[in-house]
Parts: sequence; structure tokens; C-alpha cells
Amino acid sequence: MQDLTLTLIQPDMLWQSPAENRQMYAELMDRHATQTELVVLPEMFSTGFTMDSRTAAEPMGGVTCQWLQQQARDRGIAICGSIAITENGEFYNRMIWTYPDGRQIHYDKRHLFRMAGEHERYQSGSERVVVEYNGWKILLQVCYDLRFPVFSRSRNDYDLALYVANWPAARRQPWRKLLQARAIENLCYVAGVNRVGSDANGLDYSGDSMLVDFKGDLLVDHPPGEVFCETLTLSASDLIEFKKKFPAWMDADQFSYED
Repeated sequence: MQDLTLTLIQPDMLWQSPAENRQMYAELMDRHATQTELVVLPEMFSTGFTMDSRTAAEPMGGVTCQWLQQQARDRGIAICGSIAITENGEFYNRMIWTYPDGRQIHYDKRHLFRMAGEHERYQSGSERVVVEYNGWKILLQVCYDLRFPVFSRSRNDYDLALYVANWPAARRQPWRKLLQARAIENLCYVAGVNRVGSDANGLDYSGDSMLVDFKGDLLVDHPPGEVFCETLTLSASDLIEFKKKFPAWMDADQFSYED
């Protein structure tokens, strides 16, 4: 396990404008993510958090999936974020992880945000997904999943948790505090990637994308409302050493998660 360099992109995206949003991300990566191994984009990064699933959803292998593959191959990096996907007559808020060779693994958002009616427009996922990349084990999570620690609880089986989101400014404090709590309780790094600006539903977003270490300390934290693209290297040795000195995971209660 070696150090991992990752880039967080916090955008002000255009509403249901996939082509324009994809171009925006490509330009940000061209300028600010030339020395990285992993780029993390927000939830529904090509459209914004839309409940118009029938219009916004793409099939697996569609234009945005192909764009992720092209970006990964051309840049020699992994890249991930969620998009609306249609498959077998159902709709999913699907986080897609793309390896540098174009292979894709996905995680379907488990906890759907009923206050926006997401549970009526999308199908809930059931599988907990941990990907392996450059010696790191990485848990994939989407937005509202952050409020449900049982589902994301570490079994000492991941080193980094990724939360991609469209989390409104009105609830920014729970977002900030829960990202730190997930890092502390699971003895892992946590990256939370959100957006700024406003969407067509009249919701405002403050961003607050953060990178948190295993002690809850903030490694990346910008003032509210800023568009940014920031790259940072995570220390593998610091994480390993801390878990040796403070192996709280060994005293965790035993249980199994069942759907």
C-alpha cells in the first residue's frame, strides 16, 4: 500500500445539461488535475440532482459512461461520480467507478432521499461496494448514505470512504459533522464531494467538500460557495501506523448486515 493522490472537484453545474457539464469537468481536469491518480466528481455530476429520471437517465455504456472511460484512459487515472442510470426498466442513482483501463464498477445508492421523492423515482441499491485501487480499499457511498453509519461501518475492510453528494446549504452542518464522524469511527480517510450554486428546484448549495483524515482532522476545507479543484496526497504509512497504535476496530461489536 502506497500513498494515494486524489483530486476533489466541487463544481457549479448546469441543470440537466450533460454535454456542457462534461466539458466543464474536462477543462477543470486539464488545468488542475494533471498530477493525480483519482478524480472524484459529485452526485449526478452531469445533470444535477434531478427527479426527472425518465428524461435524465442514461443506459450503462451510454454517453456519460463512455466519457468517463475516455477521461480515465486518456489521463491514466481512476475517476468516479454518480449519474442517473436506466437498466431493465428501473432507474438508479448509480456511482460509477472507472479504472484507468476503462473497466467500470458501480454502486447503486442505498438510501434514497424521500424528502425529495427520490424513493419514488429511483430504485434502491442493496450491495455494499468496496473497490481496490493502487493498494487501497475504497468504499463507495452517495449523499444521504452519510446519515446511516451501520451500512458504511468498516469491518477493517477499507481505507478510504468516498461520499459524492448534492447536499443543500440549509443542512451543511450535518454534512460537515457526519463526514468527520464517519472518519473517526471507521479509522479511515473520508472524502466528501458536493456542489455549489443553485439548481432548478430552488435549492442552494454551499459546497463544503472536505477531505478528512482518520482522526477527524480536515485536510481539505474551503470557504462556502467556492468552485474548486484540489489535489492532495494521502499518506498510507500514517494511516497504517495510527491503526496499529489505536486499534479500536478490534473492539467493535460483532454483527452481520442483512437486507
